[in-house]
Amino acid sequence: MRYAFKLPADGDFSQVETDVLVVGAGLAGLYTAMNIDRTKSVTILSKESIDLSSSWLAQGGIAAAIKTGDTPEFHYDDTQVAGADLCDPKATQVLVEEGPAAIEDLRKLAVPFDLNAEGDLMVTREGGHHQNRIVHAGGDATGRETVKVLSPLVMAQPNVTGAEQSMLVDILTDADGVCGAVIRSKNDDYVICKTRSIVIATGGIGQVFLISTNPYVATGDGLAAAIRAGAETKDLEFVQFHPTGLFDRTGTYGTRAFLISEAMRGEGALLKNRAGERFMANQHELAELAPRDIVARAILSEINRTGDTSVFLDVTHLTREFLESRFPTIFNECLSRGIDISKDWIPVAPVHHYMMGGIRTDIDAESTIPGLYAVGEAACTGVHGANRLASNSMLECLVFGRRAAMHINAESRERKAESINLDALPKPVSAPGSVKLDNKALDEIRHNIQLLMHANVGAVKTLDGMENTSGIITAMLMTLESGYDPSRKYLEVLNIATVALAITNASIERKESVGSHYVISNQG
Repeated sequence: MRYAFKLPADGDFSQVETDVLVVGAGLAGLYTAMNIDRTKSVTILSKESIDLSSSWLAQGGIAAAIKTGDTPEFHYDDTQVAGADLCDPKATQVLVEEGPAAIEDLRKLAVPFDLNAEGDLMVTREGGHHQNRIVHAGGDATGRETVKVLSPLVMAQPNVTGAEQSMLVDILTDADGVCGAVIRSKNDDYVICKTRSIVIATGGIGQVFLISTNPYVATGDGLAAAIRAGAETKDLEFVQFHPTGLFDRTGTYGTRAFLISEAMRGEGALLKNRAGERFMANQHELAELAPRDIVARAILSEINRTGDTSVFLDVTHLTREFLESRFPTIFNECLSRGIDISKDWIPVAPVHHYMMGGIRTDIDAESTIPGLYAVGEAACTGVHGANRLASNSMLECLVFGRRAAMHINAESRERKAESINLDALPKPVSAPGSVKLDNKALDEIRHNIQLLMHANVGAVKTLDGMENTSGIITAMLMTLESGYDPSRKYLEVLNIATVALAITNASIERKESVGSHYVISNQG
């Protein structure tokens, strides 16, 4: 066991108890909590507010075989092809078979999915799909509209307690598995939470990279805590770079990249270079709708070939009325930057978007540590393989969030942990030479990690670059662990370093290029 925290010398910790601790208030965490038996107490930690989750920002939609002529088998096949045939067959079968029921459940909960003129669910296509099977809400605001419905319903449940501005620090275990967690509360105090069930739903790891569509709170806290606790991880080398992030003409890094949804290509948007030439037609049978890793590398190749800073997405053949209605978020964001997408091409380039790997789980979302579950992007259920099929992410949150809840409901382990052995927890290091890192030093470490990961562990990698990155981040992590600072900034940088090193080392270990993991010779 490794820990991010140190026990105060006087051992003065607040202690609380809950049957189930859910870490994260995005779609995965909320839907898990909603399905947990009302006889069990549930505490939901939210690092900030719900509108800062990746779920809130999700534009595309939810994939499921609900249309006449489509089948779970077709959905399964598309998922496997996109994942380079590395998707876990059993988990993928669960995903596609239970998907339609999950959509129906959201409809019963009054999630306002977009409907066609006949009053039926409107379905569209995105990259890698051979059928129209994506449902959406608010045009391009599916995540926001779904979370807006679920959040008040969950928080109104009498067995649920919300804890905003609270951060998971470490997972505590005993001989029987999970026994508790260390939480940093909104008052900057440490709290020990006694529990036998923890659900990690902390979302993505975007702050590991220089440019990401993820919110700034996505520092991999749940994944890092699970690594320290000794949980197995899987497929960390498979990191998805979305092909069409809105290119920032100012060159400002460190802020969230705005995503141009793949659904736009599903409605007929074309990728072109500055000369107006399409370049995807000869790359894949689905052209602009090829799997994301293929489109991302094709764009990078075109940028390198032309010397430009971006390529362009052209939707000018669609009417302004349609674009404003179908893509209101994208239309208004682009307009605020001086781009009228009904007349102007949209400059785009690949950006970090999604982690396919994560905490290894079974089909009930339980990790290799009894009582520790992971759902959503923090988990590796195996359904994404080497490259996530578009709009399977929100579906995964629903299907495996419910399965986690069902497993917890049926679990016969004692609901409360025994007293936490405080004597076994780490004490502050005060030996001569221990490092004290101020805010400036922490900011520098964070930024340097992001630069390294952007340059060497991105959509295209070299072995030399990865090995060099591993060595440097190992030294950074040793520096961080040699000292101690109870601040949120320290904890986030420690988590970023922990996750970055794990991703880099997993990337080095997988020798062959497959899916989103693409390695070229050191000479290029």
